[in-house]
Amino acid sequence: MKKNSIAIFDSGFGGLTAMRHIRALLPQENIIYFGDTARLPYGNKSPETLFNYCVENVSFLLEQQIKVLVIACHTACTTALERLKDKYPIPIIGIMEQGIEEVIHSTRTQKIAIIGTRTTIASNVYQQRIKEKLPSAEIHAVACPLFVPLVEEGFCDHPIASLIIKEYFSPLQNTDIDTLLLGCTHYPLLQSLIRKELGDAVILIDPAIGCAEKTRQLLVEHALLNTGQESPQYTFYVSDDPDKFRVLGQTFLNCPIDTIYLSARQ
Repeated sequence: MKKNSIAIFDSGFGGLTAMRHIRALLPQENIIYFGDTARLPYGNKSPETLFNYCVENVSFLLEQQIKVLVIACHTACTTALERLKDKYPIPIIGIMEQGIEEVIHSTRTQKIAIIGTRTTIASNVYQQRIKEKLPSAEIHAVACPLFVPLVEEGFCDHPIASLIIKEYFSPLQNTDIDTLLLGCTHYPLLQSLIRKELGDAVILIDPAIGCAEKTRQLLVEHALLNTGQESPQYTFYVSDDPDKFRVLGQTFLNCPIDTIYLSARQ
């Protein structure tokens, strides 16, 4: 079991930002990544449709000799995480949970903003879970549906991205937020422009960092850390267009991706 892989799945490319942090923190671990590129974006799908997608994705990954599963898609977490935990015996970590914990521990004034896909924001899960811990919190939730295509088209530093950020963040003017949760794994690639818009006083929470730390903690608790000396194996599966994944994926992972397999999941 110790040499089995950590599995990560996302709707497409964004979960590679979580993989980047997991790989850095756990350099001996084998990792399998699955991007459901045939059905992205998840942010405009219904909760029941997303749950069915997640069941198919998890079932595929369970065939790959894995020891822990990381759901690196915020939208999937807000709609399916608890049902997936009930359905499968394998330890499951949701990136959503780490974002909530970090917001709760980081905010000083309890004036908080959450940005995410339409489905993530409409689910109200982040808002409810934060309110459970911080009943007096003032929460501003903003859907930013154009952020994902901006990142995937390579416009992370383009003037058009600055204009769209300014437009989406207009409801946050005069709110005095001190913490902003990046509720989609694509959004960390826009951090520099988001920082420019909000200023240095606002804490930006990237849940992928906490997700990596939680993964390590879980492996330690279950005595599943890979203590072998072999070089780690990184395996990538997608449900569509491996060539596009190879080109875009290296931006998210911050290193080249050589071999990508087209899954026969369905």
